[in-house]
Amino acid sequence: MAGKVFFSVSMSLDGFIAPEERTDAPDVQRWTAQWMELQQWIFPQRFFRENLKLGEGGEEGRDNDIARETFERTGASVMGKRMFDLGEQAWPEEAPFHTPVFVVTHEKRDPWERPGGTTFHFVNEGIETALDLAREAAGDRDVRIAGGGATILDYVNAGLIDEFSIALSPVLFGSGIRLFEGVDASRVALQPVRAEPSPRVTHLTYTVRER
Repeated sequence: MAGKVFFSVSMSLDGFIAPEERTDAPDVQRWTAQWMELQQWIFPQRFFRENLKLGEGGEEGRDNDIARETFERTGASVMGKRMFDLGEQAWPEEAPFHTPVFVVTHEKRDPWERPGGTTFHFVNEGIETALDLAREAAGDRDVRIAGGGATILDYVNAGLIDEFSIALSPVLFGSGIRLFEGVDASRVALQPVRAEPSPRVTHLTYTVRER
């Protein structure tokens, strides 16, 4: 049986999943500092540190369990070209996915295989084709829509998301990339599944159905 299609993101208390994009060096530094603050819950976790080979040790607890569970349920990922371009510069040689990743793009490019089991496939035929390929690759595991925000929104508005989780971080951005900016609210209804507070963030999970 095919798995679910889901996304899992960190979000600021005022609804942003990333700061506004910056270009000059001081602004890039501020962007990085904001993004690090948003993601602060994940960096100390034992699973995160081990997966990125940052060293042994780290925190254990519900945050760590959620990070591990999200990774283990994912059989393949889908992402947009912008997220891939940023990650290509930032990921270590052994990219942290360890499963096939399908990049929605207009660029024609041969698959890019990385050590550790990650292969990036470049899909020129749109989001539904990318999802079909990811489902096939994932088998009975789930497909994660990894981002960025515009790609997640495309899948939400197309009615292709089954479930999502938000790590609600106690920070305020004031501006940036909103998770649900442009959502077709007339089509999307949500059902709460669980809310799990931790000392660092609140984890919220919802199922999605057509309104």
